[in-house]
Amino acid sequence: MFILSNSATPLYVSWQRDIGFSQSTLTWIFAVYIVGLLASLLVSGPLSDRIGRKPVLLPALALSLISCAIFLSASSVTALIMARLLTGISVGAIVSCGMAAVADIAGPHRKKLAALLSSSAMVFGSGVGPLFSGIVAEVMAAPIIPVFSVVLALILVSFALVGKMPLHSRRQAGPLVRVPGVPRKAFVHLILAIAVFAPGLSGTSFFLSLGPSLLYEITGNVSTAIAGILVFLTFASATGVQFAAQRFSPGRLLAIGVASTAMGMVMLFSAVTISSSVMIFVAATFIGAGQGAGQLAGFTLLNLIIPSTRLAEANSALSVGAYVPAATLSLIAGRVSDATSIETSAITLSVILIIIAAFSAAAIFLFRRRIKQ
Repeated sequence: MFILSNSATPLYVSWQRDIGFSQSTLTWIFAVYIVGLLASLLVSGPLSDRIGRKPVLLPALALSLISCAIFLSASSVTALIMARLLTGISVGAIVSCGMAAVADIAGPHRKKLAALLSSSAMVFGSGVGPLFSGIVAEVMAAPIIPVFSVVLALILVSFALVGKMPLHSRRQAGPLVRVPGVPRKAFVHLILAIAVFAPGLSGTSFFLSLGPSLLYEITGNVSTAIAGILVFLTFASATGVQFAAQRFSPGRLLAIGVASTAMGMVMLFSAVTISSSVMIFVAATFIGAGQGAGQLAGFTLLNLIIPSTRLAEANSALSVGAYVPAATLSLIAGRVSDATSIETSAITLSVILIIIAAFSAAAIFLFRRRIKQ
């Protein structure tokens, strides 16, 4: 599912050439994905806690198949927007319900392992998708059909996997749809997780939507393979830091996340200032590490403190709290890019996220004892 979420990223340059749309329109296409994801998170998490995981996962996979079919034949901005919207809806269900399903299967004694495996699958798949599509686009004149045919086949396999998962049906009292939240004892943990996860996610969202375009502006030429490698590097770093730091406490992971995001934005600011393509890749590495550490810390904190009966809802609350500012900042970056330049957009985002990271670091220090409880 997460391979699908970003597979289109290196292909937008081709769609821009064939269809014709601006950088601002491109960020809107990405933002529509987040709108679908947020709408899904508001429903799928609480719903799966009440009726079970499979009744939510299987329809989500069905929507992703429709999304692939639309991508295969897309010839307009409207088609791209619809495909991204359906992708966001399906991925939202996987973020909340799917990650909770992994925790259910792992059992109460392997909660940290469940958080590691589900979180790393999320970021690694997000990086593999654009790497794969970027390489295919580089070696094939018509990459759309092979890319999304492979993704469609993977999703069909997922149907079989979900069908075999030892997940039991559940019927709990309470409304089927409500604003996701957490128990009062976990509120501080949720806020701290959002404070670190959101800036890192905002940085990786920038690289997903405008990173290849920024690289093109600095170098004057960038292949789809290089664009895919740039995005892959971001998420490979997010994956690597999760496995490297898996034995760290959630508090230390939060500190690593906020420090990495801040350093990544400093590097991005410097890369634009001196027009260095190498430093863009360095910035992507740090920003990816920031998202990876913050994301793992957040889901681990929730896995350790939230009961299974509300875990998918808690996952939704964390994801909504992170994706809303990420979507907002991505739209701002797109508008600034159209109004001025993509370099100015990158500098503006860097300054904003460095300031946010400073406040997040202060919050982690202030509530460090609460995290250890």
